[in-house]
Amino acid sequence: MTTAPPATGSTSSLAIETSSLTKSFGRQKAVADLDLAVPTGSVYGFLGPNGSGKTSTIRMLLGLTSASSGDIRLLGGSMPGDARDVLPRVGALVEGPAFYPFLSGRANLQRLDAADRSAPASTRSSRVDAALDRVGLSHAASKKAHAYSLGMKQRLGIANALLMPRDLLVLDEPSNGLDPQGTREVRTLIRSLADEGTTVFVSSHLLAEVEQMCTHIGVMSAGRLLTQGTLDDLRALGLHRVRLLTPDADAARDVLRRLGLSPEAGVRSTDPPDSRAGAARVEADLVVEGLSPESIVAALVAADVRVRGFEVAGASLEDRFVDLTGEGFDVAG
Repeated sequence: MTTAPPATGSTSSLAIETSSLTKSFGRQKAVADLDLAVPTGSVYGFLGPNGSGKTSTIRMLLGLTSASSGDIRLLGGSMPGDARDVLPRVGALVEGPAFYPFLSGRANLQRLDAADRSAPASTRSSRVDAALDRVGLSHAASKKAHAYSLGMKQRLGIANALLMPRDLLVLDEPSNGLDPQGTREVRTLIRSLADEGTTVFVSSHLLAEVEQMCTHIGVMSAGRLLTQGTLDDLRALGLHRVRLLTPDADAARDVLRRLGLSPEAGVRSTDPPDSRAGAARVEADLVVEGLSPESIVAALVAADVRVRGFEVAGASLEDRFVDLTGEGFDVAG
């Protein structure tokens, strides 16, 4: 398997950069030789199956645990050495938010803000109210945190990350526990933050959400980074599939093979035939670059294959994830 190259650019163009980052627990490597390259201003989706090392990576990035070896640069500073200068510019939500249960949402944020030495007390009240409004919790600001749903606690955690202007936002499963409307609101919020110049690094298991909000993707499995790059580049790495409806299945398979389809990928026809059209549905994986749909149809017609339906479908993010990891997607680990 070929790993996509890291995002290009100088160090100054990267909000997060790691080199050979490794985290070991005894003989077990939770993260191995990780080279992340997160462009400034991007929304970077950090994907991986359960136990792939995503949360361990995030904890190392933020200085919550030490790396066994390797280097980390956050916003141009070396971590953890420059943490005092770097971390005030970073907002984070990691492994679910924790709050004082018998304080209100507003009081929780006020306490958390007071613990931030870089946060001015004179603007605390207005900043807390603005953060609550931005995540849609103004109506529940006076409610005790123990009465918040999981989704509301997630929003409160994001509000805490937004109390001060941030150059980088690190979010671990920000849509966890949210209903569809809340998920859409978080997606919109993340894109708006990126539009304002904030780099967002988001770990998520919601593939459809990642496709809609991320500009760049990194895929982890068993502690290793399998690929990273733009969302479009990642999709382009996948096979495109030809889907054909024809009564001439055998002749169609011959034509598609002559056009360069891999025998390993195979040419498949569905059984029974489509009774409404009196035709079989034939599928094949396209492995030849630059072969246009028009040229495929022309070759079929030239061989007297009757074409009653035709499409070339690109790989989805889920297709690429399964191709890379060899497994489906469950929950983040």
